[in-house]
Amino acid sequence: MSRNLANVKPNLIDAVALATSHRDRDELDRAVARMLFDHVHPNCVKVYRVLGEEGRQRVQLRVSIDSDGMRDGGAPNDPALLPLVSEKAHWLECALLSDAVHYLPQGYLGERFDSVFPLLGNRGLIGLIEVEFSGTRAAIRPHDANLVQGVLRILRNHLSALDYGERDTLTGLLNRRTFEATFAKRRGAVVGAAAPEPETPGSWLGVIDIDRFKTINDTFGHLFGDEVLLLVARLMFDTFRSTELVYRFGGEEFVVIVDGANEEGAAIAFERFRQAVAAYRFPQVGQVTVSIGYTRVAPTDIPASTVDRADCALYYAKEHGRNSTRCYDTLLRAGAITSKKTANAELELF
Repeated sequence: MSRNLANVKPNLIDAVALATSHRDRDELDRAVARMLFDHVHPNCVKVYRVLGEEGRQRVQLRVSIDSDGMRDGGAPNDPALLPLVSEKAHWLECALLSDAVHYLPQGYLGERFDSVFPLLGNRGLIGLIEVEFSGTRAAIRPHDANLVQGVLRILRNHLSALDYGERDTLTGLLNRRTFEATFAKRRGAVVGAAAPEPETPGSWLGVIDIDRFKTINDTFGHLFGDEVLLLVARLMFDTFRSTELVYRFGGEEFVVIVDGANEEGAAIAFERFRQAVAAYRFPQVGQVTVSIGYTRVAPTDIPASTVDRADCALYYAKEHGRNSTRCYDTLLRAGAITSKKTANAELELF
Protein backbone atom coordinates (compact mmCIF):
# COMPACT_ATOMS: atom_id res chain seq x y z
CA MET A 1 0.00 0.00 0.00
CA SER A 2 1.24 3.50 -0.80
CA ARG A 3 0.23 4.99 2.54
CA ASN A 4 2.19 4.53 5.74
CA LEU A 5 0.58 1.98 8.08
CA ALA A 6 0.32 4.67 10.77
CA ASN A 7 -2.05 6.63 8.52
CA VAL A 8 -4.44 3.73 7.95
CA LYS A 9 -7.59 4.05 10.00
CA PRO A 10 -7.71 1.63 12.96
CA ASN A 11 -11.15 0.36 11.92
CA LEU A 12 -9.69 -0.80 8.59
CA ILE A 13 -7.01 -2.73 10.44
CA ASP A 14 -9.75 -4.25 12.58
CA ALA A 15 -11.73 -5.14 9.43
CA VAL A 16 -8.70 -6.87 7.86
CA ALA A 17 -8.08 -8.74 11.11
CA LEU A 18 -11.73 -9.84 11.19
CA ALA A 19 -11.69 -10.98 7.56
CA THR A 20 -8.52 -13.03 8.01
CA SER A 21 -9.94 -14.67 11.13
CA HIS A 22 -12.40 -16.63 8.95
CA ARG A 23 -11.53 -20.14 7.81
CA ASP A 24 -14.87 -20.65 6.07
CA ARG A 25 -14.59 -19.39 2.45
CA ASP A 26 -18.18 -18.10 2.31
CA GLU A 27 -17.73 -16.11 5.51
CA LEU A 28 -14.44 -14.76 4.16
CA ASP A 29 -16.18 -13.61 0.94
CA ARG A 30 -18.82 -11.76 2.96
CA ALA A 31 -16.23 -10.13 5.23
CA VAL A 32 -14.18 -8.93 2.24
CA ALA A 33 -17.26 -7.50 0.51
CA ARG A 34 -18.31 -5.68 3.68
CA MET A 35 -14.80 -4.33 4.32
CA LEU A 36 -14.38 -2.89 0.81
CA PHE A 37 -17.90 -1.45 0.76
CA ASP A 38 -17.37 0.30 4.09
CA HIS A 39 -13.93 1.72 3.30
CA VAL A 40 -13.96 2.45 -0.44
CA HIS A 41 -17.61 3.64 -0.46
CA PRO A 42 -18.65 2.38 -3.91
CA ASN A 43 -22.18 1.82 -5.13
CA CYS A 44 -21.73 -1.96 -5.09
CA VAL A 45 -19.10 -4.64 -4.41
CA LYS A 46 -19.35 -8.10 -5.98
CA VAL A 47 -17.16 -11.05 -5.01
CA TYR A 48 -16.82 -13.88 -7.54
CA ARG A 49 -15.18 -17.30 -7.40
CA VAL A 50 -13.25 -18.47 -10.46
CA LEU A 51 -13.78 -22.20 -11.04
CA GLY A 52 -12.03 -24.68 -13.30
CA GLU A 53 -8.66 -24.96 -14.97
CA GLU A 54 -6.98 -22.20 -16.97
CA GLY A 55 -8.49 -21.88 -20.42
CA ARG A 56 -11.97 -22.98 -19.33
CA GLN A 57 -12.48 -20.95 -16.17
CA ARG A 58 -15.99 -19.89 -15.21
CA VAL A 59 -17.13 -17.12 -12.90
CA GLN A 60 -19.56 -17.69 -10.03
CA LEU A 61 -21.04 -14.75 -8.10
CA ARG A 62 -20.76 -15.52 -4.38
CA VAL A 63 -21.89 -12.32 -2.69
CA SER A 64 -22.81 -8.72 -3.52
CA ILE A 65 -23.35 -5.73 -1.27
CA ASP A 66 -24.89 -2.30 -1.90
CA SER A 67 -26.92 0.25 0.04
CA ASP A 68 -29.81 -2.24 0.28
CA GLY A 69 -27.67 -4.82 2.07
CA MET A 70 -25.73 -8.00 1.37
CA ARG A 71 -27.01 -10.85 -0.80
CA ASP A 72 -25.58 -14.26 -1.60
CA GLY A 73 -25.01 -14.90 -5.28
CA GLY A 74 -27.43 -17.78 -5.79
CA ALA A 75 -25.45 -18.97 -8.82
CA PRO A 76 -26.59 -22.16 -10.60
CA ASN A 77 -24.98 -25.45 -9.61
CA ASP A 78 -24.48 -26.49 -13.22
CA PRO A 79 -21.17 -24.88 -14.28
CA ALA A 80 -22.34 -24.91 -17.89
CA LEU A 81 -24.75 -22.13 -16.89
CA LEU A 82 -21.97 -19.99 -15.40
CA PRO A 83 -20.29 -17.36 -17.60
CA LEU A 84 -16.77 -17.95 -18.85
CA VAL A 85 -14.02 -15.56 -17.81
CA SER A 86 -13.63 -14.73 -21.50
CA GLU A 87 -17.25 -13.54 -21.81
CA LYS A 88 -16.41 -10.13 -20.35
CA ALA A 89 -13.39 -8.22 -21.63
CA HIS A 90 -12.52 -6.75 -18.22
CA TRP A 91 -12.65 -10.18 -16.55
CA LEU A 92 -10.37 -11.67 -19.19
CA GLU A 93 -7.90 -8.77 -19.06
CA CYS A 94 -7.80 -8.96 -15.26
CA ALA A 95 -7.20 -12.74 -15.43
CA LEU A 96 -4.44 -12.43 -18.04
CA LEU A 97 -2.64 -9.56 -16.31
CA SER A 98 -3.27 -10.70 -12.71
CA ASP A 99 -3.78 -7.02 -12.03
CA ALA A 100 -6.55 -4.47 -11.52
CA VAL A 101 -8.51 -3.32 -14.57
CA HIS A 102 -10.58 -0.14 -14.71
CA TYR A 103 -13.30 -0.31 -17.34
CA LEU A 104 -16.24 1.58 -18.78
CA PRO A 105 -19.49 -0.20 -17.85
CA GLN A 106 -21.80 -1.19 -20.67
CA GLY A 107 -24.24 1.61 -21.51
CA TYR A 108 -22.06 4.41 -20.14
CA LEU A 109 -20.20 6.88 -22.34
CA GLY A 110 -17.38 8.18 -20.21
CA GLU A 111 -19.62 9.02 -17.25
CA ARG A 112 -17.94 6.58 -14.89
CA PHE A 113 -15.41 3.76 -14.60
CA ASP A 114 -15.76 0.61 -12.53
CA SER A 115 -12.89 -1.62 -11.38
CA VAL A 116 -12.18 -5.34 -11.14
CA PHE A 117 -9.39 -6.80 -9.00
CA PRO A 118 -7.91 -10.33 -9.11
CA LEU A 119 -7.96 -12.54 -6.03
CA LEU A 120 -4.95 -14.84 -6.24
CA GLY A 121 -4.12 -18.06 -4.41
CA ASN A 122 -1.54 -20.82 -4.60
CA ARG A 123 -3.22 -22.14 -7.75
CA GLY A 124 -3.37 -18.80 -9.55
CA LEU A 125 -6.57 -16.83 -10.10
CA ILE A 126 -9.30 -18.00 -7.70
CA GLY A 127 -11.58 -14.97 -7.60
CA LEU A 128 -12.55 -11.57 -8.95
CA ILE A 129 -13.78 -8.54 -7.03
CA GLU A 130 -15.79 -5.90 -8.87
CA VAL A 131 -16.18 -2.40 -7.42
CA GLU A 132 -18.95 -0.38 -9.08
CA PHE A 133 -19.68 3.33 -8.80
CA SER A 134 -22.56 5.68 -9.58
CA GLY A 135 -23.82 9.16 -8.75
CA THR A 136 -21.16 11.67 -7.81
CA ARG A 137 -18.38 9.06 -7.66
CA ALA A 138 -17.21 8.39 -11.22
CA ALA A 139 -14.34 6.01 -10.41
CA ILE A 140 -12.21 4.58 -7.65
CA ARG A 141 -9.67 6.98 -6.18
CA PRO A 142 -5.99 6.04 -6.72
CA HIS A 143 -5.29 5.70 -3.00
CA ASP A 144 -8.39 3.48 -2.61
CA ALA A 145 -7.21 1.29 -5.50
CA ASN A 146 -3.85 0.92 -3.74
CA LEU A 147 -5.68 0.10 -0.52
CA VAL A 148 -7.73 -2.64 -2.20
CA GLN A 149 -4.64 -4.17 -3.80
CA GLY A 150 -2.81 -4.12 -0.47
CA VAL A 151 -5.72 -5.81 1.30
CA LEU A 152 -5.87 -8.47 -1.41
CA ARG A 153 -2.15 -9.19 -0.98
CA ILE A 154 -2.83 -9.86 2.70
CA LEU A 155 -5.78 -12.07 1.73
CA ARG A 156 -3.55 -14.01 -0.65
CA ASN A 157 -1.28 -14.93 2.26
CA HIS A 158 -4.32 -15.94 4.31
CA LEU A 159 -5.75 -18.04 1.46
CA SER A 160 -2.37 -19.74 0.98
CA ALA A 161 -2.41 -20.73 4.65
CA LEU A 162 -5.98 -22.03 4.28
CA ASP A 163 -5.02 -24.02 1.18
CA TYR A 164 -2.11 -25.60 3.03
CA GLY A 165 -4.44 -26.85 5.76
CA GLU A 166 -7.29 -27.88 3.46
CA ARG A 167 -5.47 -29.64 0.62
CA ASP A 168 -3.54 -32.84 0.20
CA THR A 169 0.10 -31.94 -0.32
CA LEU A 170 0.70 -34.58 -3.01
CA THR A 171 -2.36 -34.26 -5.27
CA GLY A 172 -3.68 -30.78 -4.50
CA LEU A 173 -7.15 -32.23 -3.85
CA LEU A 174 -9.12 -31.31 -0.75
CA ASN A 175 -8.07 -33.46 2.20
CA ARG A 176 -10.11 -35.62 4.53
CA ARG A 177 -9.87 -33.09 7.33
CA THR A 178 -11.99 -30.61 5.40
CA PHE A 179 -14.66 -33.15 4.42
CA GLU A 180 -16.85 -33.05 7.53
CA ALA A 181 -16.51 -29.26 7.79
CA THR A 182 -17.94 -28.74 4.30
CA PHE A 183 -20.29 -31.73 3.96
CA ALA A 184 -23.30 -30.38 5.85
CA LYS A 185 -23.19 -26.95 4.22
CA ARG A 186 -22.83 -28.41 0.73
CA ARG A 187 -25.57 -30.94 1.29
CA GLY A 188 -28.00 -28.37 2.65
CA ALA A 189 -27.36 -25.87 -0.13
CA VAL A 190 -27.71 -28.37 -2.95
CA VAL A 191 -30.06 -31.06 -1.77
CA GLY A 192 -32.37 -29.24 0.62
CA ALA A 193 -35.48 -31.32 1.05
CA ALA A 194 -35.17 -33.19 -2.23
CA ALA A 195 -37.28 -36.32 -2.53
CA PRO A 196 -35.41 -39.64 -2.76
CA GLU A 197 -36.86 -40.73 -6.13
CA PRO A 198 -34.17 -41.71 -8.68
CA GLU A 199 -35.26 -39.02 -11.18
CA THR A 200 -35.03 -36.21 -8.61
CA PRO A 201 -31.87 -34.05 -8.92
CA GLY A 202 -29.72 -33.98 -5.84
CA SER A 203 -26.21 -34.67 -4.54
CA TRP A 204 -24.36 -37.98 -4.81
CA LEU A 205 -21.28 -39.06 -2.90
CA GLY A 206 -18.87 -41.49 -4.51
CA VAL A 207 -15.95 -43.37 -2.98
CA ILE A 208 -13.25 -44.18 -5.54
CA ASP A 209 -10.50 -46.70 -4.88
CA ILE A 210 -7.55 -47.59 -7.12
CA ASP A 211 -7.63 -51.34 -7.75
CA ARG A 212 -4.68 -53.37 -6.43
CA PHE A 213 -2.73 -50.27 -5.52
CA LYS A 214 -0.57 -52.20 -3.05
CA THR A 215 0.56 -54.41 -5.94
CA ILE A 216 1.51 -51.30 -7.93
CA ASN A 217 3.65 -50.04 -5.04
CA ASP A 218 5.24 -53.44 -4.45
CA THR A 219 5.98 -54.01 -8.13
CA PHE A 220 7.09 -50.58 -9.34
CA GLY A 221 7.97 -48.74 -6.12
CA HIS A 222 6.40 -45.88 -4.21
CA LEU A 223 7.63 -43.18 -6.60
CA PHE A 224 5.58 -44.70 -9.41
CA GLY A 225 2.74 -45.24 -6.95
CA ASP A 226 2.78 -41.52 -6.14
CA GLU A 227 2.80 -40.72 -9.86
CA VAL A 228 -0.31 -42.88 -10.30
CA LEU A 229 -2.03 -40.91 -7.52
CA LEU A 230 -1.06 -37.62 -9.16
CA LEU A 231 -2.31 -38.70 -12.58
CA VAL A 232 -5.59 -40.04 -11.15
CA ALA A 233 -6.08 -36.68 -9.43
CA ARG A 234 -5.42 -34.90 -12.73
CA LEU A 235 -8.00 -37.09 -14.45
CA MET A 236 -10.46 -36.09 -11.72
CA PHE A 237 -9.87 -32.41 -12.48
CA ASP A 238 -10.35 -33.11 -16.20
CA THR A 239 -13.43 -35.34 -15.86
CA PHE A 240 -15.57 -33.95 -13.06
CA ARG A 241 -17.17 -30.52 -13.21
CA SER A 242 -15.37 -27.57 -11.68
CA THR A 243 -18.06 -27.17 -9.00
CA GLU A 244 -17.72 -30.73 -7.68
CA LEU A 245 -15.88 -31.31 -4.41
CA VAL A 246 -13.05 -33.81 -4.82
CA TYR A 247 -11.14 -35.18 -1.82
CA ARG A 248 -8.24 -37.50 -1.26
CA PHE A 249 -9.23 -39.50 1.79
CA GLY A 250 -5.82 -41.07 2.21
CA GLY A 251 -3.80 -43.74 0.46
CA GLU A 252 -5.51 -44.71 -2.79
CA GLU A 253 -9.02 -43.67 -1.74
CA PHE A 254 -10.85 -40.59 -3.03
CA VAL A 255 -14.28 -39.08 -2.43
CA VAL A 256 -16.27 -37.00 -4.93
CA ILE A 257 -19.57 -35.15 -4.42
CA VAL A 258 -21.58 -34.73 -7.63
CA ASP A 259 -24.28 -32.06 -7.47
CA GLY A 260 -27.53 -31.40 -9.29
CA ALA A 261 -27.87 -34.85 -10.88
CA ASN A 262 -30.53 -37.54 -10.85
CA GLU A 263 -29.55 -41.19 -10.51
CA GLU A 264 -28.88 -41.59 -14.22
CA GLY A 265 -26.79 -38.41 -14.33
CA ALA A 266 -24.73 -39.50 -11.33
CA ALA A 267 -24.11 -42.88 -12.97
CA ILE A 268 -22.88 -41.14 -16.13
CA ALA A 269 -20.54 -38.85 -14.19
CA PHE A 270 -18.87 -41.62 -12.16
CA GLU A 271 -18.77 -44.08 -15.06
CA ARG A 272 -17.16 -41.46 -17.31
CA PHE A 273 -14.34 -41.10 -14.79
CA ARG A 274 -13.90 -44.87 -14.43
CA GLN A 275 -13.61 -45.22 -18.20
CA ALA A 276 -11.15 -42.31 -18.40
CA VAL A 277 -8.83 -44.03 -15.90
CA ALA A 278 -9.11 -47.42 -17.63
CA ALA A 279 -8.29 -45.87 -21.02
CA TYR A 280 -5.26 -43.93 -19.75
CA ARG A 281 -1.81 -45.46 -20.07
CA PHE A 282 0.22 -44.74 -16.95
CA PRO A 283 4.01 -44.44 -17.40
CA GLN A 284 5.79 -47.71 -16.58
CA VAL A 285 2.69 -49.13 -14.88
CA GLY A 286 0.44 -49.37 -17.96
CA GLN A 287 -3.26 -49.78 -17.29
CA VAL A 288 -4.71 -48.82 -13.91
CA THR A 289 -8.35 -49.29 -12.97
CA VAL A 290 -10.61 -47.97 -10.25
CA SER A 291 -13.69 -49.27 -8.48
CA ILE A 292 -16.43 -46.82 -7.51
CA GLY A 293 -19.35 -46.97 -5.11
CA TYR A 294 -21.78 -44.09 -4.78
CA THR A 295 -25.02 -43.14 -3.06
CA ARG A 296 -27.51 -40.28 -2.90
CA VAL A 297 -26.92 -37.75 -0.15
CA ALA A 298 -30.10 -37.41 1.91
CA PRO A 299 -31.05 -34.18 3.71
CA THR A 300 -30.68 -35.87 7.11
CA ASP A 301 -27.38 -37.61 6.34
CA ILE A 302 -24.25 -37.26 8.41
CA PRO A 303 -20.86 -37.76 6.75
CA ALA A 304 -20.15 -41.16 8.30
CA SER A 305 -23.45 -42.75 7.21
CA THR A 306 -23.15 -41.46 3.64
CA VAL A 307 -19.57 -42.67 3.23
CA ASP A 308 -20.58 -45.98 4.79
CA ARG A 309 -23.27 -46.57 2.14
CA ALA A 310 -20.93 -45.61 -0.69
CA ASP A 311 -18.29 -47.94 0.81
CA CYS A 312 -20.85 -50.75 0.76
CA ALA A 313 -21.35 -50.27 -2.99
CA LEU A 314 -17.58 -50.01 -3.45
CA TYR A 315 -17.01 -53.34 -1.72
CA TYR A 316 -19.68 -54.87 -3.95
CA ALA A 317 -17.78 -53.58 -6.99
CA LYS A 318 -14.53 -55.05 -5.61
CA GLU A 319 -16.16 -58.41 -4.96
CA HIS A 320 -17.61 -58.58 -8.46
CA GLY A 321 -14.51 -58.10 -10.55
CA ARG A 322 -13.30 -54.56 -9.77
CA ASN A 323 -13.07 -51.87 -12.48
CA SER A 324 -16.78 -51.10 -12.16
CA THR A 325 -19.20 -48.47 -10.88
CA ARG A 326 -21.96 -49.45 -8.45
CA CYS A 327 -24.81 -47.46 -6.90
CA TYR A 328 -25.85 -48.33 -3.36
CA ASP A 329 -29.44 -47.24 -3.95
CA THR A 330 -29.76 -49.37 -7.10
CA LEU A 331 -28.19 -52.42 -5.42
CA LEU A 332 -30.52 -52.08 -2.45
CA ARG A 333 -33.64 -51.89 -4.62
CA ALA A 334 -32.50 -54.93 -6.58
CA GLY A 335 -31.92 -56.94 -3.40
CA ALA A 336 -28.22 -57.37 -4.24
CA ILE A 337 -27.23 -56.02 -0.83
CA THR A 338 -29.02 -56.16 2.49
CA SER A 339 -26.56 -54.49 4.83
CA LYS A 340 -23.93 -51.80 4.76
CA LYS A 341 -20.97 -54.18 5.00
CA THR A 342 -20.83 -57.00 2.49
CA ALA A 343 -17.14 -57.51 2.02
CA ASN A 344 -15.40 -60.81 2.71
CA ALA A 345 -12.58 -60.12 5.10
CA GLU A 346 -10.36 -62.67 3.34
CA LEU A 347 -10.81 -61.13 -0.12
CA GLU A 348 -7.89 -59.09 -1.42
CA LEU A 349 -9.68 -55.80 -2.11
CA PHE A 350 -6.64 -53.60 -2.40
